[in-house]
Amino acid sequence: MSALTIAANNPTIGGGEVMLLAMADAARNAGRGVRIVAPGIDSEVTNAARDAGFDTVGIDSSTRGGYLRGLREWDRRHRRGVLWCNGLRPAVATAGRRGRVIHLHQIPSPRQQPLATMARKGSVATVVPSVMMQHHVPHSRVLANWTADAHPRSRCSGSIFVVGYLGRLSSDKGVPVLCAAIDRLRRRGTQVSLLIAGESRFVPPADAQLVSAAISELGDTARSIGWVSRSQFFDSVDLAVFPSVWAEPFGLVAAEAMAARCPFIVSDAGALPEVTGPDYPWVTAAGDPAALADRIEAAMTANWSATVADSRDRWESEFSPAAGAARFLELLDDVLVRAKGHV
Repeated sequence: MSALTIAANNPTIGGGEVMLLAMADAARNAGRGVRIVAPGIDSEVTNAARDAGFDTVGIDSSTRGGYLRGLREWDRRHRRGVLWCNGLRPAVATAGRRGRVIHLHQIPSPRQQPLATMARKGSVATVVPSVMMQHHVPHSRVLANWTADAHPRSRCSGSIFVVGYLGRLSSDKGVPVLCAAIDRLRRRGTQVSLLIAGESRFVPPADAQLVSAAISELGDTARSIGWVSRSQFFDSVDLAVFPSVWAEPFGLVAAEAMAARCPFIVSDAGALPEVTGPDYPWVTAAGDPAALADRIEAAMTANWSATVADSRDRWESEFSPAAGAARFLELLDDVLVRAKGHV
């Protein structure tokens, strides 16, 4: 019998699904019975969960409402213990049921707000990844994300300074802003290149075209390499830049850079400054190519030794697997106590 069932939001693996697997692993290592329920019989999430050795249930998601109906029926017939709804979809699907935790990884949009309010009623707790997001989701509890450790960077700088971006290729992630900043540096005569790692998966076609055009305008100055491993990316760049213009609910890639001891710049969008810490010196205004260009140029000649060491220390204390698992298990224990008699 599973004391904890975690229901996935999507069939594909994104940031929320990475955390789902991390939480499941932490619970299992602590001796908890864990079951994962996810959309799709043969989806990325169900396959990853099975490969990791978890008791896994795949629910048909061939139609838009298939997963929601299937999950609600499965929950009614089979669930024992607490249901951790890892996203809005499973929360809505099981609305009104007792013994649930609602874990929101993004701020609900105006259209989603009524659904989120309905889904939260009667739940044991609502969980969000940052204090910034907590301000948008009243009466929620913060559980910061965490990342796997990274091997020490192996980077030998070349004759041209390489600026890198890792993530979804979309306007809200600030890719056009970064391209505009690199273009400014190029026009100044600064010897710099841009390495783009990521894809336009799930990005609306019009926005994907806009981003592609911004990258293409840089010509040979920019190079796109698609999705690569975190270690390969950090080994390939002198400086990482994460220039989001939307309210990032956390900023996992910044924590990954901290783990890898990679120099990086972030925008001040959403929770990114919360992740880097209040004293991090390399934060720039979101949506401002001129300011970003100036910060990149300053970073090219800066001494990063103390900064990357401090960031690594912060990662170990806040966002390492040990730190993250300890926070999660403390929250889980409290949830299980509060849920007694309600499941």
